[in-house]
Amino acid sequence: MRALALDLGDKTIGVAVSDLLGLTAQGVETIRRTSNKDDLKRLGELVTQYEATTFVIGLPKNMDGTEGARCELVKTFAAKLNAAFPDVKQVLWDERLSTVAAAKNLIAADLSRKKRRQVIDKMAAVYILQGWLDSIKN
Repeated sequence: MRALALDLGDKTIGVAVSDLLGLTAQGVETIRRTSNKDDLKRLGELVTQYEATTFVIGLPKNMDGTEGARCELVKTFAAKLNAAFPDVKQVLWDERLSTVAAAKNLIAADLSRKKRRQVIDKMAAVYILQGWLDSIKN
């Protein structure tokens, strides 16, 4: 079982993948968004490459736990993913503060602002996926 995590943004999609045992998450890439068709094509290539059986999609809830407009955009894209890949299970995972945690880690690693911008979404996807993996272990 391998899972792909997605951190969906307006301009990019951060992608992470689990190891074969489902214990750890590793960053894969940051997809530059051009169109839904191209985004789905690239995600299909990654599903095939990693033999993924699950999408863990970051759901950007508000700090009080409610769902706002961003959540609706994510759910709309999730529906398109489901139509394109009906055999790949989907999990919507609360991603509150994943980008903040990723940014703090990258700053602690002394990455330049430019380099942080290039990998922040991929790192946020790692946090999303690792949170989900840890939750299913327990």
